[in-house]
Amino acid sequence: MRTRSQSRNSNRQQQQVNPTFVEPFNLVEPIPVVTMDDTRTMAQLLEAPTVGYEDAIVVPEITADNFELKHGLLTLVQNKQFFGHDKEDPHAHIRYFNKITSTMKFPNVPSTSVKLMLFPFSLEGAARIWLEKEPPRSILTWDDLVLKFINKFFPPSKTTNLRNEITRFQQRFDETFYEAWDRFNDLLRACPHHGFSELHQLDTFYNALNSNDQDSLNSAVGGNFLDKMPRDCLRIIESKSKVRNSRNKPVVAKVSSSSSTPGISPDVAELKDMVKALLLEKKNQTQALTPVKAVEESCVTCGGTHSYRNCPATDGNVFHDNIQEFVSQATTANFNQGNTGYRAPIANQIRPPCFPPVQNNQQNQGNNHNRYNQN
Repeated sequence: MRTRSQSRNSNRQQQQVNPTFVEPFNLVEPIPVVTMDDTRTMAQLLEAPTVGYEDAIVVPEITADNFELKHGLLTLVQNKQFFGHDKEDPHAHIRYFNKITSTMKFPNVPSTSVKLMLFPFSLEGAARIWLEKEPPRSILTWDDLVLKFINKFFPPSKTTNLRNEITRFQQRFDETFYEAWDRFNDLLRACPHHGFSELHQLDTFYNALNSNDQDSLNSAVGGNFLDKMPRDCLRIIESKSKVRNSRNKPVVAKVSSSSSTPGISPDVAELKDMVKALLLEKKNQTQALTPVKAVEESCVTCGGTHSYRNCPATDGNVFHDNIQEFVSQATTANFNQGNTGYRAPIANQIRPPCFPPVQNNQQNQGNNHNRYNQN
């Protein structure tokens, strides 16, 4: 029978013999034990700890005497802060920050140490929150900081999109040569790690130009522009781009005939159709806003521009007598409404001036009168 001490010794021997044995890792932090010798009160023991609040950036110790960051340098850094928006360029922010910090030199102080101290002041908004969430003491050098900053605010997806924009670059409709070259360089600066060679850049830009600007470059070299050396092509492009006031827009003069006219590019034809649609819409709106002419009154008696009630050809007394006769006939009709065979005399009724008078039929009146007496 084996004792407990023998079992423990055998387990220890197995652990020493087996090299793959790994001690279990305790994921639970040890709970601090309060001993009886601790003289702190309950309130002091329950206070939040004040240690462990170290920054992510580790600034090397500076041994220089009388070292102090000037307030003017902090102001320059804070004048152009990086917020972390989608349209912001982190590469441009790093270039600006390097330019600002290079203006100040401190004896016996490395420039990288000054950059590590000042960089948090150049961030705001989402960028500052990102830096605060980084693990403590995880950034030891300036290169580490730049690498993490660029990877955070310039992800690979953004690189892919900018590379596609550079590859599909095209000169716009009314864009001058200078404006196209400047926009193309902006795309290259926005993605410095695009990986395109100088030959690929020049070829992409030349093929993106319109026919007029291509002919201008060919004339400048006295032949085919692509037959020259890349550095000569770059020199000619930069020389031509300095002429900012020259605008070659011969295609605009062609917009004077129908869109089916041969020789007009599809872009010009599409622009003309858009202009036609806008003009037609403007015409329809103008017609819709045309005021409607007011209806003028016309007298049915004399044809004058007044109501028949105000006609001077109608005597006021006759109009009054007609009204009295209409009232008396209406009273008689109401008195005999119980007799179904009775009908009011139509000939004596007052009709509006716009209706012709009804002919008096004596025979019908006699028949109606006899029928009334029989009843």
